[in-house]
Amino acid sequence: MNDTGPVPRLGVSVCVWRDGQTLLIRRAKAPHAGAWSPVGGMVEWGETLEQAARREVAEEAGIDIRINGLVGTRDLIFADDSGAVATHIVLVVLAADWLSGDLVAGDDADRAEWVRPEDLGAVTLLPGVLPYVLASRDCRHGRLNPPAVSPTIAPTQPRT
Repeated sequence: MNDTGPVPRLGVSVCVWRDGQTLLIRRAKAPHAGAWSPVGGMVEWGETLEQAARREVAEEAGIDIRINGLVGTRDLIFADDSGAVATHIVLVVLAADWLSGDLVAGDDADRAEWVRPEDLGAVTLLPGVLPYVLASRDCRHGRLNPPAVSPTIAPTQPRT
């Protein structure tokens, strides 16, 4: 193996739907504490994307899901104070449906709620999230037009 330096980390973001509403969690920890987003987290070594998605949703929201499809990918690039890349995360965004369980906020979230699409503008979403949430709704109905968005580039390194 040739060591060529840092490589991006792989994560999942899961847009879960139930009765026309999408699951959002309010982040309890930095970065972006207080902002709302779909459930997400890092893929563990030896874990498939589906396994990671199901684990993260169970840990952060207490529910079981069925994956419906791939919505798209996102690059999250965080720079340090000098402007150098400190962290690069590639997120695989998946659409899913609720199967069972009662919604409970896990340790990474201080709230978890089902939100109607028309109410998404009333909450503070993480930057760049909205096009993916809306595209995930279409993915569930077999109409996928991946969102055309640029990478999310933040000025400070996240704490994960």
